[in-house]
Amino acid sequence: MPEFTRSPLDSLRRFRSRLPALSPQALTLLACLGFTLFYNQRFWAAVIEAMSPTGLGDWGQLVGYGVVMTGLHLVVFLPLVGRATVKPLLTALVLVAASVSYFTGHYGTYFDTHMIDNVLQTDTREAGELLTPGLAFNLLLFGLLPLSLVWGWPLRRRSWRRGLGAGALWWLGSVVVLVGALLLSFQSLSSLMRNHHELRYLITPGNAIVSTGQVMAASPPLPEDRLPIGEDARRLPSAENNPRLLVLVVGETVRAANWGLSGYDRQTTPRLAERDVVNFSEVASCGTSTAVSLPCMFSPQGRNDYDERFTRSHESLLDVVQRAGYRVVWIDNQSGCKGVCDGVERAAPSSDDYPELCGEEGCLDGVLVEKLARRLGEIREDTVIVLHMLGNHGPSYFQRYPEDFRAFTPTCDTADLARCDREAIVNGYDNAILYTDNVLDRIIGVLERNQSLATAMLYVSDHGESLGEKGIYLHGLPYAIAPREQTRVPMVWWASDDFAETAGLNDDCLAAQSDRALSHDYLFHSLLGLLGVESEVRNDALDLTASCRAPEAQAPGAIITQQ
Repeated sequence: MPEFTRSPLDSLRRFRSRLPALSPQALTLLACLGFTLFYNQRFWAAVIEAMSPTGLGDWGQLVGYGVVMTGLHLVVFLPLVGRATVKPLLTALVLVAASVSYFTGHYGTYFDTHMIDNVLQTDTREAGELLTPGLAFNLLLFGLLPLSLVWGWPLRRRSWRRGLGAGALWWLGSVVVLVGALLLSFQSLSSLMRNHHELRYLITPGNAIVSTGQVMAASPPLPEDRLPIGEDARRLPSAENNPRLLVLVVGETVRAANWGLSGYDRQTTPRLAERDVVNFSEVASCGTSTAVSLPCMFSPQGRNDYDERFTRSHESLLDVVQRAGYRVVWIDNQSGCKGVCDGVERAAPSSDDYPELCGEEGCLDGVLVEKLARRLGEIREDTVIVLHMLGNHGPSYFQRYPEDFRAFTPTCDTADLARCDREAIVNGYDNAILYTDNVLDRIIGVLERNQSLATAMLYVSDHGESLGEKGIYLHGLPYAIAPREQTRVPMVWWASDDFAETAGLNDDCLAAQSDRALSHDYLFHSLLGLLGVESEVRNDALDLTASCRAPEAQAPGAIITQQ
């Protein structure tokens, strides 16, 4: 057939026919070399930045690291390789590596156990936002194209005995090479990993495989019923005033660095700035992801003592408050409460009820104002309502606010942040905060106008967000290396005169603490104090309102410890 009439498919078949037959082990070696060279760009960039290589010796060390990485993968994968299993195994590994390399390379994601938890808990709406054209192209280039070679490469035929012997020799040889490479590069490699231990979470695909295994291995069955905390909880007697209503607004992915009230050079919170609120400007989050921060916020454990199993197997702050006699309601405009609200009344806005605020992508947070307003008339008892916002959940910041809040332009109007410059990304993010400011202002307005209840609102975000600083986007980095953008969050307090009187609260005293270094650790104990709930689980040292409440509003049996 003349060259000019040959189809691409014919050319591919001719190319495959010229490929030498390989053993399953040799094909696995080629795949592992491919992982090292083409799927670990973020790892190599981080290593080069940490080492700053200048001479041949430094570059030789980098080659040694590559041998170690290839050898580690090979030693792990070879026992699973056979003529019948090698291609299915490599298919799974290539697809995992292609997906993971996209997120590590484009967003600076570290695939540790917390990130795997986030992946496992992501709902279809969140996952859909990450299915961008950039990811599709990456899967085509680093997934389907290599897999066409994997499946088209001929395999050498051997008897099962010879195949078993060859496999054993390959594995022993790989171990020898790996040990040799480790011995030659141990001093520099151990120093590098000791000073930059987060690099291990960039080694693809081993990072996803190891972290997933750790998550699965660390998940023994939980108790069928959550274990109680604060069984002694009781409400202190209060003056015969109107019923109390505390609205706790849990924000999503709003960072303090872009919060107007906390000194951002843009006024992203103009409406709150006109209100008599207390803005706490130095609040550290418990984690860098919702899967960690949200349960931790409602747990008596602080960040330093945080234990995921304890949190998942025990009741939360909401159960303690409910046991003390409050009605507790969780209203969710997010992907769930991560188990925090399992023991209380729950509700979620319906797109049928609020068509002007909801669409295929979900509902705007303004729906929470409407939902709250509809419930106020039915409240006849002391109540806590939690509003869980969609907030600034990325990467689709442009979908978090209506068009009339598009104040900062140009904006990034796609979930594929790699296609936008940083200015457009920040503009879209700030517009979403501007809308959050509007929602919070309207919540306060609804509470303020209700004269039959003693009302208050506390807003706090669950974690922050990276917007391209040092090439990092989104959130979820290991806390030890996470930048302040991911760990510093806004917190705002407002209370009506009736609520302040009922709680014995001095707002001026509270305002004096606005610049104090705080954290999510204070939320559990401060809310118990504000609500007049006495329990052995309450710690006044972590109640930021303790010194600002009248003595008669203090719990006489509360535990006071020094920090």
